[in-house]
Amino acid sequence: MIKNNRELIYEGVSSNYLEAETIICGIPFDGTVSFRPGTRFAPSAIRQVFDGIETYSPYLNSDLTDKKICDLGDIPISFGNTTKTLQTIEQEIASILDDNKKIISLGGEHLITYPIIKSYIKKYPSLNIIHFDAHADLRDTFMGETLSHATVMRRVYEQLSTGQIWQFGIRSGTKEEFIFGQDNTSLHPFSLDKITDVINQIGDAPVYISIDLDVLDPSIFPGTGTPEPGGNTFIELMDAMKKLTSLQIVGGDIVELTPNYDASGVSTIVACKVLRELLLLI
Repeated sequence: MIKNNRELIYEGVSSNYLEAETIICGIPFDGTVSFRPGTRFAPSAIRQVFDGIETYSPYLNSDLTDKKICDLGDIPISFGNTTKTLQTIEQEIASILDDNKKIISLGGEHLITYPIIKSYIKKYPSLNIIHFDAHADLRDTFMGETLSHATVMRRVYEQLSTGQIWQFGIRSGTKEEFIFGQDNTSLHPFSLDKITDVINQIGDAPVYISIDLDVLDPSIFPGTGTPEPGGNTFIELMDAMKKLTSLQIVGGDIVELTPNYDASGVSTIVACKVLRELLLLI
């Protein structure tokens, strides 16, 4: 059980599990990555750098030191067994949710969102998902597999009852994915401009935010397994996140950092900044 881990302490993340309101957990899984692997190294890379950034966000005028945040380390992963890994993630997330915590998960690849959402929907049946990504991730199968980082939002869609998936920044996918998104999700290709309209529609429903960091242009964020030109800027992402402060955000994840593909380390720093803002939003 991840809750038996010793809490990791660093500036702005220093509460113990019992007193914490928000939990950070790493999920170093990249078993279905289709191009460049290495997202399993992201949680440790983020932790190494995160302690070096300021706890105060000038974007949100808020400070991590005013929050009760605990980092439980990484969920134990059974490498080589995707089904068992997804079951473990679902069970571990459910256990933390049972203690009425909010959770930020650090991927790892985007497929981790699927078991997380399965647990979240049991607690929040009307859950809405705000999805930032370069890719639609709406394929039914990828290379014959139903469980893939390319199918994750299709699997999430199948779990929804009354909630909705709101997709932003999408600029890559098959024709069939875009048709499916237009018919079944709220798909906003290329830009983040329509985020205000979505906020008004969501109202006070619970919200989960999934941030695939390749939503950012590779000139800003080259350290990812599937870089996609034509992406959003960091400031555009920050502006969109600032607009989410009125929502009831109950959890989120940050996925698809592949630190070894950016020797400068800038991509990891970008991931840390996004993590800070997401923690403060919750």
